[in-house]
Amino acid sequence: MNDLTGKVAVVTGGNSGIGYATAKYFKEAGASVIITGRSVDRVATAANELGVIGIVADVTDLSAIDALVEQVKNEFGNIDVLFVNAGVFSLAAVGQNTEEMFDMQMGINFKGAVFTTEKFLPIINDGGSIINLSSINAYTGMPNTAIYAASKAALNSYTRTAATELAPRKIRVNSVNPGPTYTPIFGKTGMPEVQLNEFSEAMQNRIPLKRFGQPEDIAKLVTFLASDDASFITGGEYNIDGGINVNPIVS
Repeated sequence: MNDLTGKVAVVTGGNSGIGYATAKYFKEAGASVIITGRSVDRVATAANELGVIGIVADVTDLSAIDALVEQVKNEFGNIDVLFVNAGVFSLAAVGQNTEEMFDMQMGINFKGAVFTTEKFLPIINDGGSIINLSSINAYTGMPNTAIYAASKAALNSYTRTAATELAPRKIRVNSVNPGPTYTPIFGKTGMPEVQLNEFSEAMQNRIPLKRFGQPEDIAKLVTFLASDDASFITGGEYNIDGGINVNPIVS
């Protein structure tokens, strides 16, 4: 199952967290893997650890995406799998959102994701798979996440339309909506460690399965959606959240 032998896969934001875990699973499933990220050092370290190709690219810069696509095309030809994973998370209450926070989150989580797909599309093989990393925050109404949630809701809407339009090429497009997951993204919120720990504990108590997800949990689902085992699945959104979205009032 989940055989990716002979396939070429690109993972944006692949130097840490869910992207890193997914690149590992892709490689173990037989794919040739390219990871991207904004940090030269982090991309190089992750690529070396994983034994994959690392390319530095900032998805907020459309010319950088163009250069990324050109480099992948020159070195690998077409690709079969695109995991649009790069994203940021910033907390702010309604009334306290700044233009800078809005531009950053929408620029990476939505605009960057959209144009990653748009620009890679000419070199994605017919029958390929695009997986967008979204979030259950697109639907939960969780306090302090209005802009982040909006960026992910927009991405899910784009996913559904793209799935319809790309169906004639047999390119499948799906979204994965993780719940609370242990990744470095939480450490980048700017919250003090004590507050972050309190937030994590409170959130974990609300999850029916009483634990946070691990990057590997998400990676396994993404790897399945990337494989031919999921050849009849497109336009879907898959919650992987320990049950919190179906029973959010559990405490």
